[in-house]
Parts: sequence; structure tokens; C-alpha cells
Amino acid sequence: MVPFAFIFAPLLIAVVVSASPHQSRPHSSRSILCGPLVVTPIGIAEGTIPINGISQFPVKYASAQRWQNPVVMGLWELPNGSLNPSTPPKSCPQNSLNPSQYSEDCLSMLLYAPSAIAQNTKLPVFLWIHGGSFISGSATAPGLNGTPLAYATDTIVAVVQYRLGALAFNSPDGRTNFAVQDIIASLKFLHTVLPSFGGDVSKITVAGQSSGANLIRALLATPSAAPLFQSAILHSDPMDYGFLSPTVQSKLQQYFNEQINCSAGDASCINSLTLSAVLSASNALYNNGMNIDPSATWEEPMRPVHDGVLITSTLDSSSPFPHVSKPIILSTVVDEAGPAIYGSITSPLDASTYEEIVDSSFGESCASNLLAYPGYQVPTLSGGQTADARIQLQQMGTDQVWRCPTWTFARSWTQNGGSAFVAQYTVGATYPDNENIPFCSEAGVVCHEDDIEIVFGTVPNPTSAQSSLISEVQARYKSFLLTGNPNPSGAVFPLWSPATTGNFSAQYLGSPGTAAVGACNTQFWGTTNVPYDYQVYGI
Repeated sequence: MVPFAFIFAPLLIAVVVSASPHQSRPHSSRSILCGPLVVTPIGIAEGTIPINGISQFPVKYASAQRWQNPVVMGLWELPNGSLNPSTPPKSCPQNSLNPSQYSEDCLSMLLYAPSAIAQNTKLPVFLWIHGGSFISGSATAPGLNGTPLAYATDTIVAVVQYRLGALAFNSPDGRTNFAVQDIIASLKFLHTVLPSFGGDVSKITVAGQSSGANLIRALLATPSAAPLFQSAILHSDPMDYGFLSPTVQSKLQQYFNEQINCSAGDASCINSLTLSAVLSASNALYNNGMNIDPSATWEEPMRPVHDGVLITSTLDSSSPFPHVSKPIILSTVVDEAGPAIYGSITSPLDASTYEEIVDSSFGESCASNLLAYPGYQVPTLSGGQTADARIQLQQMGTDQVWRCPTWTFARSWTQNGGSAFVAQYTVGATYPDNENIPFCSEAGVVCHEDDIEIVFGTVPNPTSAQSSLISEVQARYKSFLLTGNPNPSGAVFPLWSPATTGNFSAQYLGSPGTAAVGACNTQFWGTTNVPYDYQVYGI
């Protein structure tokens, strides 16, 4: 996300502070050149100059020492010691960035709120959790400018960042799930300050994409987090992976400790570790997690752990599903696996090599079931040639990791007391991460991450189809934030029906109609025919 360019001119400061700081009050502006000020219970919040009536308020929501639980802030403080509210927060440490771009003091969020509100206003709140496989990403990632979304939906939008990699999940003494604790801390912080911005703490919806959605699933499996939000929106959660088990986490932890050359109880060694050494060991764990234990996966070897203390349920079909009540939206895009398949296999794939890949990936028994399924068979062209099998491999990967476990999750959620609305994006906007993958720029293709700028309304030069979908999604989300139902009253959109406990059709977002269940039926993926990873590895 490109930071706003604001004129910082602290002139004609005029702030009324006669009201008690514990009272909710409207914004008061210092001048036309300065951003608004809001009196909160923990101090004065300073925002940027409004755009479309929406101001951005950067804030540090918690502090945390390395591998320690976060402490919710008791004072309003700009991130990283900044004095300028237009200065974006530094990212959490990650190997993909220059050290000048990140800091361990990174538990910050960007709050997008109306710069002028009426007394007693209560706006719903949309908290977005970024993705990035738990090793990258930030509140300032491309497309995450919350101004258009806040303006279009009359909501307060918060975009939060959290600790990543080994700093989030691998304390040398075995403690974990710091990233989950960070998000809980951000919700507690919002409960303190939101009334001052006109926000309704009883109408907080958590939303996120990919690993951000995985974090939301962890929140849904954490009883202590339940009172902090009312509903959830999960985009492209790789549910096939499941949470890590304590046993697998222990193996990964042992490897990490070997990389930092510190034993669990060697406080002197641990305290002397440089951030560079920690990031190097984190990178090694990311690259080798799959070799340490296959259930770690290539993409998310550091992720939430079903520890039985914070996260008390696997929240999948491998163990009893708990009673639930929150309304949720679950969405995928039509070509989730596009970046993985076409980014790594850059030339057409013949049928025999495709079959070898499927066999080596799933084992002979499951592979035979998969290759017998019509949707995964490679058609033969004239002259005996076969089509490019990347098409089928991409569909299989999309079904395995994202689409089918999401549909299974929706059935379980519905069966156990909640309501789940399932969607599939058929229109997207090519995300910067996908711009160098030709497949993701083809007409009709929607790759993993290509829904992000649709939700936020930040598509550069949108087409008419993109503009139409942006309007629909934002209207549906506004309704969902207010009522738990994505069907706005009086809207012209098709009725979006909730999932059932049997085979159902997901709502298309971007084209008419609904998505047929296909391979995601109750008799195929997630059964003895083709189990999910979390079932195979018993995690």
C-alpha cells in the first residue's frame, strides 16, 4: 500500500479537552491542514487529513518482549516512536525486507474511521488480518488502504499486523502461538478505544486472507477470544493443513534450537541472540519444515498449534467439533493454486508426468481415485497429444488445499449450531505478487490473493466487472457486519443462501449463479477416498 502523502502543518492547534477522557465524543479538528484529534480513555489519537471523510489513525496496540506474551497498551502511542500520524508503522521482522523496514516493536494497527461523527453513533467494525504464510506481510501491504472500504460501508476498518515466523511460534523453551495472542491483544485494545471513534464493540467482525484467515480459524478455536468479536470472514484459508500438533511442533522446535545453537534453558545464549540470527534460523525452519515432518507443509511450517490450552479444538473433522454460534463467511477464488502450480512449472505438463506427480504426492491408492475423477483427467487432443496437464493439477491443488476443506468446514460449522455463507470469486484483480505469473493475468483467471483489492475497493483502474463486484461485496459485507447476513435489505443481488449439512452450492461473486459442488461432495475429498492432510497425518 502506498502511504498517503499528507501535509503536516501543526498550525492553529485547537483541541477541546474539557470532556472526560472516558466519554465517547466526536472528533475535533485542529485546522484544515491538520488531521483530526480524538480523545480516548488512554490518550489523544491524532489522525491524518481526511479523504472522503475518512482519516487514518496509526497506533501501537500492544508491546511485547521477544518470545513473550503481548501487553495491551495503556496509552495511545504512535508506532515506532513516530511523531507524525502519516508515517506508516514498520513491519514485523521478515526476511523479505530490508532491516530498515521492520522492527521487533511492530504490534501496530492502522485504524480508518470517519473524521466527523454524530454523538452516540455506533458503527460496526471490520478488523483485517493480513496473509503471507506467517512469514511476511504487514498492515501496509499492497491494497490494504482501508479508506475506500470504510467510506463505502460506513464502518470503522482496522488493519492489524502481528509477529511472524519463529518470533511468532517458536520460543526456544517451547512456548508458541504468540501471533494468536497478538490478535487477541489487538481486539482487547479495540474494545477500549472504539467507543471514542463511534465504534460498536458488540459488532466487531474479524476478516483475513490466507494465513490471516488461518489465524481467524485459530481464534474460533480459542474460547477466551469468543467474547471479543461477533462474526468472521475467512478468505482462502488453507484448511487442508490443519493446526500443528504439539508433537510436530516439538520436532520443529528442536530443529530451530539447533539452528540458533541454544538449548531451551540457556537464558544467556537466548538473550544474546541477534535478530539477524533469529531470522536466519526462522528461514531455515521455513525451508526445511516439510523435511522434518510432512505435516508441516512447504507453505506454513510455522502456524497455530493445537496446544489444548489456548487453542482447545482442532476445529476440523478429525476430532469432535464443538458447539458454535457465530455467523461466518467462507470464500475461495477459482484458481487458488495458480501461483503455486504455474509459478513453479513454467512449461506445459504432459499427462504421464502429471500422473507421476499425483502418485508421488498422494500415494497409489488415493492417486488412483483422483485420476479416475472426470474433473482431474487430462483430455487427449487430436493426433494423440494431451492437453497441458497444469490445468488439472491446478484444479486439484485448489480443491485439495482450499475449496473442498472449506466446504467440509462449512458443513461442520452448520451442523454444530452456526451459520456459514460460502462463496467463490470468479472475478478478481491481479495482486502484485502474481503479476509475474502469466497464468494469473489471463482472462477469467482469479489466483490466490486476487480478491484482496476487490474487498478493499483499491483496484487500480477497475473494469466495469471489477467495479460491479466491489460494490456488491462491500454492500454484502456491510449487511453481514450489521446483521450476520450478507443479503442487504432491498438489494438487487441474488439471494445468498447459507450452507447446509449436505452437498450445497456456493455463491458466485463476480458472475451469475452458484458453484456446483463437484469434487467437494461429501463422498470424495475428506473421506477414505481422498483424505485431507490433517487426516492423513493425524494432527
